[in-house]
Amino acid sequence: RWNWNAPILISPHDCNVIYHAGNRLLRSEFRGEAWEPISPDLTKADPATLTPGRGGDGNIQYATITTIDESPLRPGVLWVGTDDGNVQLTRDGGETWTLLNDNIPNNPEYWVSRVEASHHDLGTAYVTYTGYRRDDFRPFVYKTTDFGETWTSLANGLPDGPVNVVREHHRNPDLLFLGTEFQVWVSNNGGGSWTSMKLDRPTSARHDMQ
Repeated sequence: RWNWNAPILISPHDCNVIYHAGNRLLRSEFRGEAWEPISPDLTKADPATLTPGRGGDGNIQYATITTIDESPLRPGVLWVGTDDGNVQLTRDGGETWTLLNDNIPNNPEYWVSRVEASHHDLGTAYVTYTGYRRDDFRPFVYKTTDFGETWTSLANGLPDGPVNVVREHHRNPDLLFLGTEFQVWVSNNGGGSWTSMKLDRPTSARHDMQ
């Protein structure tokens, strides 16, 4: 099963290695010439969200992977998020996977809009959810520093606005950026507080940032 924005990622450790994802994570050793599944189904695979697969029935195919990231610090440490609320981690290149949902406080288990592996600490990562498709406009931003064993919400002080992307600066671990349905936010204290970067830019969705 494939999301209409199925994620694709070039490994930061080897530009020949590419990851792509449907409901399973795929890996290519050489630029997409061949693909190998390196995970089981990482979604909930709830039959209620799966379409009959006849094509043209107008339904969206759920139970798909929406975001993937590999740690820039060590190959094979991969974080995955799905549109049905799963956050999964492998630390051995896909040999074993850990579902992290129960460790995330007040987890909405909404569409995972982004997983971001830290550039500075191997066990640190960020996860954002969007409740846009369920008419829930609260921001959901979480951080872990221990490979997903515990999580802290970084949404304190943010107004309503579904979050589409979180980015950690590659030189300064305290400098974080959020793209929401309405604007961009920045934090210079690791998510302790946020400042709007909207200024005179239009009110529009930010789905990605580099």
